[in-house]
Amino acid sequence: MIRIEDVRKKWGNFSLNVSLEIEDGEYFVILGPTGAGKTLLLETLAGFHKPDYGKIFVDGREITELAPYERKIGFIYQDYMLFPHMKVRDNIAYGLRIREREEEEIEERVNQLAKMLGIERILERYPYKLSGGEQQRVAIARALAIKPRILLLDEPLNALDEMLKEKIMRDLKEINRESKITFIHVTHSRSDAIMLADRIAVMKDGRIIQVGRAAEIFRKPISKFVAEFVGVENLFEGEARRAGGITVFRMDGMEIYSSLEMEGKAYASIRPEDIIISREKMESSARNCIEGVVKEMMDMGNIIRVNVDCGVPFMVNITHEAMEEMKISIGEKVHLIFKAQNVHLFR
Repeated sequence: MIRIEDVRKKWGNFSLNVSLEIEDGEYFVILGPTGAGKTLLLETLAGFHKPDYGKIFVDGREITELAPYERKIGFIYQDYMLFPHMKVRDNIAYGLRIREREEEEIEERVNQLAKMLGIERILERYPYKLSGGEQQRVAIARALAIKPRILLLDEPLNALDEMLKEKIMRDLKEINRESKITFIHVTHSRSDAIMLADRIAVMKDGRIIQVGRAAEIFRKPISKFVAEFVGVENLFEGEARRAGGITVFRMDGMEIYSSLEMEGKAYASIRPEDIIISREKMESSARNCIEGVVKEMMDMGNIIRVNVDCGVPFMVNITHEAMEEMKISIGEKVHLIFKAQNVHLFR
């Protein structure tokens, strides 16, 4: 386990202030906008910066004062930072050579990693002759060569096209599962976080705002910032009050119901996939049924996104099959049905 205990670091006008626990062997993603302090946190964990305050523990052992080479931590930067004057083979071997390992051991480890990552044929090339995907795999191999206890990844997928990115993500997940190395991966991409993470920490202004599994972060944000950053689309500001064992949330003259207990000013969010759209008012156990007019329909490939004006705009996701059955058109009146338990409330 990694325990970051009240670690603080001033960097110019920026302040890092983080407490965090990361489980052994998990793929942990730190998600946040540019300038959130994600890279500074990784570099402090790696030992490149000494905290002004606080402690860092790995498996119960404090490593706060250890030099980077003593921490058994691998690091992959966004631009890979391969040594341009070294062939691929020597790039991978670099960490082992500075640790004065035997050449036979180095050769065996380099060949093992090259085979695992499918880069045997490029071992004698220089980095400038490699594609982006090849450079990425070399950077991964170099980081894994020292058999790190922890692997830190600083937005390493940004420069890759979508098809290659998906392949590298599958490789990373497989390496994480098979090696049992703890991965800490920082990104600003929601889709990367969803595909990779066992758990996600959302970061803003040098602080961790929320930690949880992807479903919790994306379905139950704890603040407006988290909701907006992870792309919550049906996000409303209003007033909550308890009435008859349920919470009534009032916004812009409209009332919807939530099963969560809350009073006072609050935000409400409803995932687009949790809303049923119907041409007729349906008999349902769902507490919420509101009427609106279809304003826009967007074919997203696997789903159709429907924008419905109910006095406030609602976004609904439906399948092509459902759309074909209902034959809904722009300008048509529809009903939106959703359960009280799917209305998430927070402040």
